[in-house]
Amino acid sequence: MVSIIIPYKNPIPYFEDCLNSIINQSHNKLQIILVNDHSSDDSEKTAFKFSKKDSRIEIVNNKGEGIIDALNTGSEIANGKYITRMDADDIMSENKIEILRSLLEKKKTNFIAVGSVKYFASKKPMGNGYLKYADWLNELTLNENNFTEIYKECTIPSSCWMMYRSVFESIKGFRKLCYPEDYDFLFRVYYNQIKLTTSPETIHFWRDHPLRTSRNSTNYKFEKFVPLKIKNLIEKELKSKDELVLWGCGKKGKLVAKLLIKNNCSFSWISNNEKKIGHQIYEQKIKSYELLESENKKLIICSISSKNFKTPENSKFNKFVSFY
Repeated sequence: MVSIIIPYKNPIPYFEDCLNSIINQSHNKLQIILVNDHSSDDSEKTAFKFSKKDSRIEIVNNKGEGIIDALNTGSEIANGKYITRMDADDIMSENKIEILRSLLEKKKTNFIAVGSVKYFASKKPMGNGYLKYADWLNELTLNENNFTEIYKECTIPSSCWMMYRSVFESIKGFRKLCYPEDYDFLFRVYYNQIKLTTSPETIHFWRDHPLRTSRNSTNYKFEKFVPLKIKNLIEKELKSKDELVLWGCGKKGKLVAKLLIKNNCSFSWISNNEKKIGHQIYEQKIKSYELLESENKKLIICSISSKNFKTPENSKFNKFVSFY
């Protein structure tokens, strides 16, 4: 059986589309857990209407507040062999669960199964940025490279994965996550050495609309992602003998620098812009990128967002981590 956790907060008018896509899955051994996160619309009525038609649906109220608490509330009663989550305004392909479950069955337990995604809009045409993001994600998934770019963005869509529940619980599931929760969960999966198994098929459809949480909640603003990157970089990647180097002093580089200073991290700050070399920013002197040629071991944060920028080839002295 597959346990699907669906937190919901005011998902009308998209809720029925979501639920229909779940109950009509080609794999029917499902535990469908609907977690009401203090909705004020008619979504609770919709949930009960569907539960009367389908005994696989279980309805619970969020024990806390917000999506992290809702995910934890749902995971406490999940009892399937496999576990996944779903957003209440999105749509599953008819064989999504079957595809992800089959991927896992072919592997040992220490795997996470991932499929491809597609954005669609209810009313207005899709923005180009969202489409490019989906293309980038799908290219990573196609080549099972989702972990190679982990410090750039969340490289596994929040509702497009499945894993054995035993593995999920061994890495503490959704407990003690911080926002953005899908990105924090991805780091937990990666650093617990969970392996990837992927499908190129489009199995999940992201609905874009003006009230989408990722568009409106401050929990998902760009500035919220950087502290998670810094935290994991310091805890998991930075070795005691490494020299930490920040490359790039534009708007994004300055944000990274502020957080490094806040975390009392000593670092060298470099630029390949001659106009900035020698200047002081936040009492840090900007140095030439020729610093990379020194033979001491360096962990280098690349905070240059130009699409034409490429890091030099790695040497035995330098490890590059791209933040953008």
